Amino acid sequence: MKQSRLYIPTLKQTPNDAEAISHKLMLRAGYIRPVSTGIYAFLPLAWSVIHKIETIIRREMDNIDAAELRMPILLPAELWEESGRIKTYGEGLFKLEDRHKREFILGPTHEETITTIIKEYLNSYKKLPMVLYQMQNKYRDGDSTKFGLLQSREFLMADAYSFSANLEQLDTMYTQMEQAYRNIFEQLDLDFRVIQGNADLMGGTETKEFSALAKIGSDIIVYSDESDYSANLEMAASKLTGNPVEDNQKSALIETPDVHTIAALASFLKIDETKIMKAVAYMADDKPVLVMIRGDFEVNSFKVKNFLKANFLEVATPQEVVKKFGSTPGFIGPKGLNEDVEVLYDSSLEELTNFAVGPNIRNKHLMNANFEDITDEKPIFHDLRVVKEGEGSPDGYGKIEFTNGIKIASIFKLGTKFSQDFGADFLDEDGKSQPIIMGSYGISISRVLSAVIEQHNDESGIVWPASLAPYQVHVIPIKYSDDVQRRLSDEIVQLLKDENFDVLIDDRNERPGVKFADSDLIGIPIRVTIGKKAADSIVELKIRSTGETIEVNKDELVNSVKILLKNQ
Repeated sequence: MKQSRLYIPTLKQTPNDAEAISHKLMLRAGYIRPVSTGIYAFLPLAWSVIHKIETIIRREMDNIDAAELRMPILLPAELWEESGRIKTYGEGLFKLEDRHKREFILGPTHEETITTIIKEYLNSYKKLPMVLYQMQNKYRDGDSTKFGLLQSREFLMADAYSFSANLEQLDTMYTQMEQAYRNIFEQLDLDFRVIQGNADLMGGTETKEFSALAKIGSDIIVYSDESDYSANLEMAASKLTGNPVEDNQKSALIETPDVHTIAALASFLKIDETKIMKAVAYMADDKPVLVMIRGDFEVNSFKVKNFLKANFLEVATPQEVVKKFGSTPGFIGPKGLNEDVEVLYDSSLEELTNFAVGPNIRNKHLMNANFEDITDEKPIFHDLRVVKEGEGSPDGYGKIEFTNGIKIASIFKLGTKFSQDFGADFLDEDGKSQPIIMGSYGISISRVLSAVIEQHNDESGIVWPASLAPYQVHVIPIKYSDDVQRRLSDEIVQLLKDENFDVLIDDRNERPGVKFADSDLIGIPIRVTIGKKAADSIVELKIRSTGETIEVNKDELVNSVKILLKNQ
């Protein structure tokens, strides 16, 4: 391919609104261009990389007998009303009407659609298991779009769906898909972790996420420094050392005027925050819920939502604390609330004694309280908190550490939620009707593109792994208008193309410095420079990842390129 005919609008300056390295480099190197907020055009270089990612995905899907199809992007809203997710997704959906005032959405995911497609055909255990997948655009109206393709509102995804007759088949499909994803990301030269994930809007019994390690990553990965334990922060657990054993003291109601925060209360009472029982009030699907936790910890709202199996969970407003809880903002506690308030206790409170807690009376706290002072029932403890670095790993090996990551894929055991919603049943071996057991799997190809760049770059630009580079070899004649250089350049291009290498030749009338800078910026693995020694058929090879250069004769070029790319 001649560079003069290829659209690569490189930029000398980084746009001011770009924050992620991948966003900056893809804009500067001419891979993408914004069309609207969070919506990007993939230019020829990016589209070439995407095709290579898709080829790797298709190969791994073929290996597990998954069949490709294509579902529509424009979906009838009634499908999502039937599953109930039109409410749970809320403002994240793009909604529109056709000329007949029928409501539609732009597909953010396709569980509802695929279930309606297969339910008539997959009506017997003899047709199961089956895996179907597609690669197409998805649409989610996110509230943050400052990191380019990492948070875009239109994105490319490879999503797959498995259909099983029993849990054993589901486990097999789930395990095969996990291994296929591992194979894909290893071929993409990504440093990634497979972690316990949060099903959230998907539901189901088990979820794993694939997260590419990167400083810019918005996900916090929690892992053990001595074992394989890993999870995202939303789902992570840890082991705590026990609260100190003390003899119970007599509680006392004391004045705490205008003391509304844990820090202020600890200072006022001259106690440590570990001796305070903190209360956080929530509304879970319009139901009042009070979560009690030790004062030095934060409530993990995702764990609370999952425990309650709630569609919506929000911190209660001061007005709701008064009306729904029958309490006083800033002084709320578990005793004396309205009868319909559900009280949950975090495991950090186990064996806690002589603590300070809100009594539901303005400007007062209960000091040296114990559980018999605040509840008539023996409390049941649940893991509802956000873990901290340095705590014990839940498997008993090592300490918890944090790192940042980019979520690039997820796999879900959906169970029968969608099959029951849409009547996707099959007849089992005994002739009984059973709901199909489903799994859902997805790779964000757009995010993968960014994640690879986040991990493979230097001060000069992108450093593509050989398996993904838009072109494997960049042929750069110093002066293409020179007859000798042009002839040798064209011969070399043909030699490389005959060996099925992807080759880009810079035939532009530009200074050598401009050509070299652009080559480093767009990140092609091998550069072939043709200059003063062209008459002797000698060229210079440069390895993009190391900067190492060697001189070779034209006759040695192909073998040299093969060896260098194999070692990339």
